[in-house]
This record gives sequence, structure tokens and C-alpha cells, in this order.
Amino acid sequence: MASPSPRLVQRLNPALVTADTARRLPRWVPWVLMAAYILPGFLGRDPWRTQDLSAFAVMLDMHRGGPWWTPEVLGAPADALAWLPYWLGALALSVLPLPAELAVRVPFAGLLGLTLAATWYATYHLAREPAAQPLSLAFGGEAHPADYARALADGALLVMVATLGLAMLAHEATPTAAQLGFAALVFYAVALGLRSPRNAALVPGWMSVALWWAGVWGWALSGGPVPMLVVSAAGAWWWWRSGHPARVWGSAALGSLGAAGAAFALALAADRAIELIPLRLGAWSNLAAWQGFGRLLAWFLWPAAAFALWTLWRWRGRWREPHIGWPATAAALAVGITFLNGGDDRSLLLALPPLAALAAFALPTLRRSVSALVDWFAVLFFTGAATLVWLIWIAMQTGIPPKPAANIARLLPGFEPTLDARLVLPALVATAAWIGAVAWRLGRCAPALWRGVVLSASGLTLNWVLLMTLWLPLLNYGLGQAPVSQRMAALVAPGDCVLVHGLDAARIAGLQHHGGLQVWRLGQPDAPRCRWLVAMPADFPGLARKEDLSDWQLRTELPRLRENRERWLVFERRSEAPAQADGDGLRTDSMPNPR
Repeated sequence: MASPSPRLVQRLNPALVTADTARRLPRWVPWVLMAAYILPGFLGRDPWRTQDLSAFAVMLDMHRGGPWWTPEVLGAPADALAWLPYWLGALALSVLPLPAELAVRVPFAGLLGLTLAATWYATYHLAREPAAQPLSLAFGGEAHPADYARALADGALLVMVATLGLAMLAHEATPTAAQLGFAALVFYAVALGLRSPRNAALVPGWMSVALWWAGVWGWALSGGPVPMLVVSAAGAWWWWRSGHPARVWGSAALGSLGAAGAAFALALAADRAIELIPLRLGAWSNLAAWQGFGRLLAWFLWPAAAFALWTLWRWRGRWREPHIGWPATAAALAVGITFLNGGDDRSLLLALPPLAALAAFALPTLRRSVSALVDWFAVLFFTGAATLVWLIWIAMQTGIPPKPAANIARLLPGFEPTLDARLVLPALVATAAWIGAVAWRLGRCAPALWRGVVLSASGLTLNWVLLMTLWLPLLNYGLGQAPVSQRMAALVAPGDCVLVHGLDAARIAGLQHHGGLQVWRLGQPDAPRCRWLVAMPADFPGLARKEDLSDWQLRTELPRLRENRERWLVFERRSEAPAQADGDGLRTDSMPNPR
């Protein structure tokens, strides 16, 4: 039989890598990068609206004696139906001697670390496979398999950190962040189980099944049993296709079905099983929705999706091999689930680990000119963004330039910037590190597979650090519930409780956490007789039908921010109100005009 032509071999395997190119990152670099990426956003930040603060409300409710099997907030069902993320946050509140907003984030910081580590190891094991190895050189000098796999795993980690959609959602203490961590664990477990016989001795055979069980149960109990079943079925098929015994993929399938069954049983007990099915096809009834979905895919998945598409093109002769087929399958399923869910970006988050692994296999095939173009784009884009963050921070502190300072005063009335060295110092260190990374990359640095994505990962980390340090007081004030909750607390005498009507879980959590108030829902069976009542203007007609307002007088209308359109109606019980107004300019003689 005639041997295949060199051109056909090159098309089937486009990777041509020398030993010098397959160098690994210094071990301290990924650790420092992960710390710089993970810790900002978990340290010093208030819970923000809406999902982050709503999940925090459920954790507070569980910590204070609420039911654990039917998550709720003051007797009303939780916004997102999940169990394990709320349990982790409530346990952290009970065990860790930390402020509440920091304690609940400790497990989720670990889950983000798990996401990045699982992506690295999944890419490493996929790249160790014979079909993923680069071509042998005629005179030797090709990369060692382990070195090549480590270099690609480093590249996958850098691509993951550089992806725009990961930053905000992965730093929340929400069921979405938990689903991401466990989905990455399932992705890693399947990749580990797909190793060929020559690499089977690298990891014990039982480990892939054990990781699978941990991942699918965590994923299902985090509110995603249906996506878990879909991705797990694909993973079991890949295991079956690779020749694994029936006891291996059969036990994995059994674990998936058991986890999904447990999640649906808990949901049925709460009469909310339909919420676990991600089906929102009604959103695609107009052209604007499709355009929005396209924009979401473009910015949310950048640059991982661009590299992944290039991988599919250059490795088009090996789509059936595990190192291409499994990440492509998992990513495509996640995008499909996002489509069925009406274009929800939280569903799209699950596509990032397989996309990063798939994108890593583009790195050995990139031309030097393309790699340089990506680097120049990263330098210009992230340097410009960092400069803008610094300029606006300087305007907040000094009033110069005057236009940004005026815009901030207009958008966030009442915000008073402060100079905090604990926030400025990390920003200066991150900026200096970015300048050093740019100088290194633009200099005569040694060739490496991951070199083309170093600046993208470093630049996004820089801007994330700047936002979570220089802009942190501004973002806490504008996105949190502290301003209005603290103004409400100033009206309430010590020991008084507050009834609420029409407030969602996020606003209730703000009153409890930032205001330090005892809050009860109007009509809650065990609610005491409270002096104060807080309602939303849009819910005033329902309030009038539910409660006799003859015993209440409108004390004031509190905006979330000064002169803000979102206002809270604050009522005081007439039998406990003072005889005369205290001269603070509050309205006490009229009912609101709901708008």
C-alpha cells in the first residue's frame, strides 16, 4: 500500500512543534495569574444585584434557620432553584469567622479555582494522546509528548482567563458559578477517561469515574440536571466509542441518572420541577433577538471561540479523535442549551472550559504573523481600557478631567470617593506587571506555544484588578443595595422590625445585611406587629388590596440613589407614629401616586 502523501499527512495533523517551542510556563506564573484573577471580585466586594444578592439572601435565610430542602427567602421560593450552592454558602456562614459577604464567597473562590485547574488537566490529558501529538521531524528535535501537553495546557489556561465572559459571572456566589465548576469537572473526567492504553498508567482507572460522579451530582444539585444529562450522555458515548467496558460507562450513566432524579425529586417536592427545564424558545420571535444572540456569542466567547474555530479548520481531518471531538461536542451542546434557554449568558458560561481546551490546539498551527496580530490587538485594547480606568479614577479623586467627574456625579449622586491605599497599591502593582509583560513580549523572547495568548490573559487580568480595586467603591455604591438600605436603617429605631411587600430577594438581603434590620414579609404567618412597612410603587395597588392602609401613613419615598427613579415607599403605623413631624421634610400626609 502506498504511504500517504506529505500534504495529506500535514492536513490530518497540522501541528509541527520543536522541543524549544514546547517550553512550559514557569510554574510561578500560572499560580500568580490565577491568584490575581480569582481573588479580586471575591475580596472586599459587596453582593451586587440581582442574582448575586438574591443567592446571598437564600444563604442568609438558611443560616438563620430557614428550610434547606426548599430554598426560600422569608417564606417565598428562591429565584433560582438549586441546593448545593446555597448549602455551601450557609455552611460557610456558620463555620468561617469572617464577614458574611466574604464567608459565602470562600467556597465559590474554590470552585473558580477548580474550573481553571480542571480545564488545564483536561487539556493536558487530551494533548497526551497519540493523535494530538505533533509531526515527527525528519532530523529529530521534535517536542517531547509531556512537554507538548504541558505547553498546550498552559495555553488553555491563558485562553480561559482571557475570555471576556468569564470574569463577572464566575466571581459571583451563585448557582451559575457552581454549575461552571462542576461542569468543568465533568469535562475533565471524560477527558481523563478517554486516554489511550499507552497513557492509561498515568492516572488510576477509577479516578475518572469518581470525578464523573462528583461532577454530575454537584452539577445536578446546582440547578442544572438537564444540561448535565445532555453533556453526560455525550461523554458516555465518547467513552463507549473509545472501547471502555460497559461497567465503566454504565456506572457513569447510572450516576448521571441518579443525580438528575434526585434534583427533580427535590424540585417536585417544591412544585417547581418545570424550572429545571431550560426551554425558552419564545424569545426568538423577532430579528432583534437573533442579533442580540449573535452579539452575545461574539463578545462573550472572545477570544476562545475564534481560536476554537481555527482549531476545527486546521484539524478538520481529525474531528473524530478525542482531543478535537470531545471538546467540540461539549462546547456545541452548551451553545445549543443556551439557544434553547433563550440566549441566557449564564447557560453560555458552561461552554468556556471545552472551548478553551479546543482553542489550545490552535496554538501549534498559528503563523507568526497571526500571533503578532493577536498580541498587538491585546496591547492596544487592554492598554486603552486600563488607561480609561485610571483616568476616570483620577477624575473621581481630583475633579480633573472635569467631564468624567461630572458624569460620575450625575450618574451616582451622593457618591463620595475616598483614597484607600489598600486598593491603590494592588492597582499599581498590576499596572507595573502589565508593562513588564508587554516589554517582555515585544522584546526578543524565546518561542513558545502559549506566547500568543499571554498578553490577552494578562491584559484582561489587569483590567479586572483595576476595576476591583480603583473602581470598587464606585461599583459597590452603584450596583449594591447599601445606600438605600442604610438610609432605611436610619429611620428605624433600634429593636423595630420592618414588613416588606413586593421587594425581591435582592432588596430584602440588602435590608438585612447592609441595614442590619429584622425583616418580615407582609402576611407571613409568624410575622410580628411591626412599626414600619416598605413597598415598591408598582406593587401599591396589590398592597392596598392585601392590607388595610387606614392604620398606615406614608412617611417617605426613599430612592435607591438620590434622585433615582427606583423608589421605595416607607409607611409608618399611625398608632405608633409621633404626633408631629420632626422637621426632616418627609411626606406624611398623602398616599403615593403609583407610576
